[in-house]
Amino acid sequence: MKKLILITAVMGLAGCSASSDIIYNPAEQKLPIYIKRIAVRPFANKTQQFGLEEKITLKVIDEFLKNGEYAVSPEASAQGVIVGEISHYILTPIQYDVNLVPTVYKLNVIAGLRLLDREQNRYLWEEPALQVTKVYSAANLPGGLTEEQAREALWEILAKDVVLRTVSGFGSVSSASQKKLPGAQDNKQPPGGVNPNP
Repeated sequence: MKKLILITAVMGLAGCSASSDIIYNPAEQKLPIYIKRIAVRPFANKTQQFGLEEKITLKVIDEFLKNGEYAVSPEASAQGVIVGEISHYILTPIQYDVNLVPTVYKLNVIAGLRLLDREQNRYLWEEPALQVTKVYSAANLPGGLTEEQAREALWEILAKDVVLRTVSGFGSVSSASQKKLPGAQDNKQPPGGVNPNP
């Protein structure tokens, strides 16, 4: 009898160790089936830097066109709308030469993003602090960049993140926000519903 109990216990432990090797891969969360067309509302720019909003808006539209999963259309005919704002633009010298001239910079951009479901008049996901960073050498050094070139590289990264978040990562957590899946009782919705044209 003791042998039977011991064998059962060993088999149970063996089963536990085997299951610990299993990797959890959650299923992709897709947008609701009725969303076929996405619009990108012109980004708001809350920084002191002039003209950032136009370039990032165009880059996000371009990334959606390249991805091809959803058609890009004007907001009036889209079921989903990307709503974004650039909240922080911080350029910091992080390395200097012997004459205290900056040689390496860190450019940090933080953007708030939401996906508006126009059919249901609610936000499906929200990223209040999506952050992208570029560290680069000064333009006068080999392989260095101008601030404008570094910005272009950042827009590329940010646009890809927005498209990936919309197409593949719906429901995932990738910034400080607390996201809920559609149908959850406490979906974020502004008081009085979403104003699609603020």
